[in-house]
Amino acid sequence: MASHLIQGRTVSMPVRVRDVMVCGALYLVRADAARAVLAYSGLDVAEVLPGKAVCVLVFADYRDGDLDSYHEFGMAFLIRRPGATGSVGLADLRNAAAFVHWMPVDQGFTLEAGRSLWGVPKELADIDLRLGSPYKRCVLSRDGRLVLDMLVKPGAPLPGPGPVIALDAYTHRDGLTRRIPWTVQTRGLRVRPGGALIRLGNHPIAKELSELGLPKRPLLAGTVAHATMALEEAELVR
Repeated sequence: MASHLIQGRTVSMPVRVRDVMVCGALYLVRADAARAVLAYSGLDVAEVLPGKAVCVLVFADYRDGDLDSYHEFGMAFLIRRPGATGSVGLADLRNAAAFVHWMPVDQGFTLEAGRSLWGVPKELADIDLRLGSPYKRCVLSRDGRLVLDMLVKPGAPLPGPGPVIALDAYTHRDGLTRRIPWTVQTRGLRVRPGGALIRLGNHPIAKELSELGLPKRPLLAGTVAHATMALEEAELVR
């Protein structure tokens, strides 16, 4: 079992999250605009429809895990898996994976762990999560500037715990591309078409989102009351 020393603490692989609440929305955006955002990575977005890519915005309350408790926001894109051949569509995502473009957090330990273990582009930010009502809200600011104010509306419940799903996430930091295998299982999943509202601020990431065409109605929004995750050792992509 691999282990790493982070701020004097030993972190063993896989890193486990025992309880996290997740809220997010999936947006169809212009593929050319998404490619411009991801140009630094050398990876390509997946065109799930002609000229359309997928951007996912998500916020999370990590309640119990190997990296302690913290709040997190994520901006990610559906990409074509490096080396994959064949088409990618909403009905068939076998050649697709997730690329983590930006992931602010509000605690220093998970910041250093995310950067050093997986190359995740984590930055410290102010993340105000308001999760006590059916409407879940995230107010995200960095350096005193509002990035966004995001509201996710309640959706229809899906029955039972979900299956354990294996996913691949990719990151690009300091000139290195990494693949991160991880698994997730959800309980208390609610989804609905549309279902999210966004107000953008004046931070550079807000400008990137506006160039993608946000704010707009998302394709889908959802909440997960409880999820467990396991993140494996990162693999360098040559």
